[in-house]
Amino acid sequence: MALTREQAWELLNEYNKGEFHLKHGQIVGDVMRWYANELGYGDEADFWETVGLLHDLDFEMYPDEHCIKSQEIMREKGLDERLIRATASHGYGLHFDGLPEPQHEMEKVLFAADELTGLIGAVALMRPSKSVDDLEVKSVKKKYKDKKFAAGCSREVIERGAEMLGWDLDTLIERTILAMRASEHVD
Repeated sequence: MALTREQAWELLNEYNKGEFHLKHGQIVGDVMRWYANELGYGDEADFWETVGLLHDLDFEMYPDEHCIKSQEIMREKGLDERLIRATASHGYGLHFDGLPEPQHEMEKVLFAADELTGLIGAVALMRPSKSVDDLEVKSVKKKYKDKKFAAGCSREVIERGAEMLGWDLDTLIERTILAMRASEHVD
């Protein structure tokens, strides 16, 4: 079964109550939609957005089973196996053995951009404008080097994601900033 955006939002709200997790899902959904259009997958933009919206479906309620419990939940609801695989793949090599390795470009983008959206958001909050609208790659790179800054955002994951995509780090950061600028959910 495919989900509409509204159905995906309802499902996310069923398992997440905190504003942070709900907003993160919306931002990553928007970023994934932007990337779909940017990379020539415009006909799949709704699906890419749904993957981004639901990628952390289980994180708030089941943090110790992240990317495992979400697969169970989605299968119980009869959701598309592509959606289940894609959302689970963003935890590849991080949470549990047996999670699918990102294969499709969409899965690689999710793997790379998920952590990076958090880091970019944190950098933006440090700026006088508190916005991504005037944020430059060099500002993100400066904070990126400080391992104590936004320490919860794994630089290793971001770098592995860029490598999976065949992009350098600057390209990934630049594109993700542009994607976040296009999001209506980024303050």
